[in-house]
Amino acid sequence: MPTVILGIESSCDDTAAAVILDGELKSSIVSSQDVHAEYGGVVPELASRDHQRLIVPVVSRALDEAGVGRADISAIGAVYGPGLAGSLLVGLSFGKALALSLDIPLIGVNHLDGHIYSVFVDGDGPQFPFLCLTVSGGHTQLAMIQPDFDHKILIKTRDDAAGEAFDKVAKLLGLGFPGGPAIDRLARNGDSSFYDFPRSRPDKRSFSFSGIKTSMLYYLNRFPEEDRAKLLDNHLADLCASFQSAVVDVLVDALDEAITETGVKEVAVTGGVSANRELAERVEQMCERHGANLYIPEPALCTDNAAMVAKVAEFKWASGITSELTLTAVPNLST
Repeated sequence: MPTVILGIESSCDDTAAAVILDGELKSSIVSSQDVHAEYGGVVPELASRDHQRLIVPVVSRALDEAGVGRADISAIGAVYGPGLAGSLLVGLSFGKALALSLDIPLIGVNHLDGHIYSVFVDGDGPQFPFLCLTVSGGHTQLAMIQPDFDHKILIKTRDDAAGEAFDKVAKLLGLGFPGGPAIDRLARNGDSSFYDFPRSRPDKRSFSFSGIKTSMLYYLNRFPEEDRAKLLDNHLADLCASFQSAVVDVLVDALDEAITETGVKEVAVTGGVSANRELAERVEQMCERHGANLYIPEPALCTDNAAMVAKVAEFKWASGITSELTLTAVPNLST
């Protein structure tokens, strides 16, 4: 019989479901929530309510597009952390109920593992061990990935994630939410030397991106309101380019250092910020210097999605790893 894995993702503000059939992605449905834009960030209560409204039609559509029915599902992979508690509970509870009703295994999936294994969705992916830089709105970490989900965290952020810094700076600049794509777009026509923002690494095992956000705030507050408006009119692209360059410098330097120290020549960059043009270009150049192989998922697999969840579940299913139905949401789950 064919192996059909249903993946469910609801860790933040995207309700997603995907189906992998005998190793091939057959469907990937993501329903994003627009309601948060007016608040400049995700509102947890609104997110969980929308997940409740969307989970059934999103899963049904994923199964329909894959051409399979509920009775065909071999196992269900559902994210149980990290993320927003209310959001996690919706997807996980649905997955548990469906697994129970069909008498099939439930496989709990770490959201961060999903990003890491997203590089395997469209192909063979890197060889183990590989270095994976995961950069998103909620997480920034560099890890050594070995077989059987044996991960060694080399560096992680001690405060804001890089994607979070992008969103907060975008809000300061009046660019709306989410802000990362807007900053990336504007930075292409800006001068990255316009202002020298700090490149902060508190120590070899830490990232820190709260300081650069504060630096932007202090810089803007130097100017009276009228002058600040003129600054943004004339140099918005330059500020975006300067900020983005500083963040990318920190990330690329850390990855460069890790390749040198470990000798590992298989490299992946995942998470929503991996879609950033400058980051991708700079990492590619750095990998070429090292003779390293670089893997970055296609844009649709960089942001939150259930295809990556189904892929992790497929790996675990092949290794005989399943979860008890007593599994609960763990908002602060680590890798």
